[in-house]
Amino acid sequence: MKTHPRTLARIRRHQRVRKQIAGTAQRPRLAVYRSLHHIYAQLIDDDAGHTLAAASSMEAAVSAVNKTQAATAVGDLIGQRALAVGIKNVIFDRGGFPYHGRVKALAEAARAAGLHF
Repeated sequence: MKTHPRTLARIRRHQRVRKQIAGTAQRPRLAVYRSLHHIYAQLIDDDAGHTLAAASSMEAAVSAVNKTQAATAVGDLIGQRALAVGIKNVIFDRGGFPYHGRVKALAEAARAAGLHF
């Protein structure tokens, strides 16, 4: 099975961005992945190679009518979990996806929940 050219382009964009940014324990990377039906967010400490907190639209706590509302709920959830772990500052990693639609909704909800990036 071949990978779609659009997927390869996204991976290339993500690799370009990842050369520049890396998460630490004090300022982890907020990595976003958007699939066709769901959206996922993780706070990653790249130095230690650990995920500090995670949230996704597949969780029972996230109930939404459409995918943008689900992204907003995931952003709020990851913001709450980050504050519970004691993290306020993050580096946003959009994963090669355009900062538009669901990715933007997640980012704005995470900012509203108290994260700074």
